[in-house]
Amino acid sequence: MPELVPPPGPSREPTPAIETVGANPTRLWGLTMAERTRRIARRMDPPSAGVVLVNARFAADPAWIRHVGGQPSVVLTLGGIPALAHARSAEEAAALRSAMQDDQPLARAGSLDVMAYEDRPQIENKELRKRETPFLMELRPGTVRAIERASYFGAYKGVTDILTKYLWPEWALVLTRIAARLGITPNMVTAAGAVFCVLATVAFAYGHYWLGLALGLAFMVLDTVDGKLARCTITSSAWGNVFDHGIDLIHPPFWWWFWATGLSYWGLALPDQTFALVMIAIIGGYVLQRGIEGLFIQQNGMHIHVWRRFDSNFRLITARRNPNMVILFVALLLGRPDWGIVAVAWWTMISLVVHAVRLGQAWLKRTRGVPITSWLAEN
Repeated sequence: MPELVPPPGPSREPTPAIETVGANPTRLWGLTMAERTRRIARRMDPPSAGVVLVNARFAADPAWIRHVGGQPSVVLTLGGIPALAHARSAEEAAALRSAMQDDQPLARAGSLDVMAYEDRPQIENKELRKRETPFLMELRPGTVRAIERASYFGAYKGVTDILTKYLWPEWALVLTRIAARLGITPNMVTAAGAVFCVLATVAFAYGHYWLGLALGLAFMVLDTVDGKLARCTITSSAWGNVFDHGIDLIHPPFWWWFWATGLSYWGLALPDQTFALVMIAIIGGYVLQRGIEGLFIQQNGMHIHVWRRFDSNFRLITARRNPNMVILFVALLLGRPDWGIVAVAWWTMISLVVHAVRLGQAWLKRTRGVPITSWLAEN
């Protein structure tokens, strides 16, 4: 039976019914297709009225369901079989439902807009301002791992730091699968990560840098897992978002401060004036960079890191937590954690200048009437 999902506000237009057609015993991220569809439907923007039919034989990226939900008459097929469809009338719904249940191509398309997935149709990723073809695959036991992998990497930001992009995606994928199978929620993962974050801070304060780095690494991996688990199992929540991003935003200055104070246990304490300058540079630069990023979004409607290819590449190494940890790790290998925190201060200032210049360049372009668009949308 179709499930009508009410919109979140009284001023919204009514959403269409979302119906899972057929049954599939194979689960994805521990979810039946019916439950997965219900979770996606609850988070959909309110499209026009009608009924969205989701074929349980296939697993689709949530972006496809949202896209089809906003496009009456659109049918997305795989191997000729309707996988997703937005019917405008009971007659269209009956014909589409029959084709899905019988695993047959649609007998007569009429005025329906049929898209074959094999033609790689593209839809817009609003967050990254780019067009892409999200995954759509037949769901059966032999394809679960491939679909979960596509789902997991589809949840990755296209632009991130070097560690998140290259070092631990595979680790986090394994942990995400385990968490989903055990019914562990994203907020549980965030809470566990928060414990590691606090313990790392304490370790840094007492000069136990190797232990702190190990605990920090555990936290950073879990910081990836909670977001991916939320997206893959469709369990994102407002509280979870605040919890996760709040920790991400607040903890880095504490790490750098206590790394610097912990130097006294190594006999490498910074002189008072140097300590003050280093903290002003790191903490002040961190706050100002965040401010620049927010201002860029406000002025241009997108993240500074997706403007030009240079900005995306610079995001790999810009003075955020993970690249700073690489600097500290290298300094610790050299036996000079004091050099590490000073280097973080210098790198923070360099990154701040780069972002300030980019903000100014975008402003100049706008004043000249040149539109600010993401390079990702041009590819």
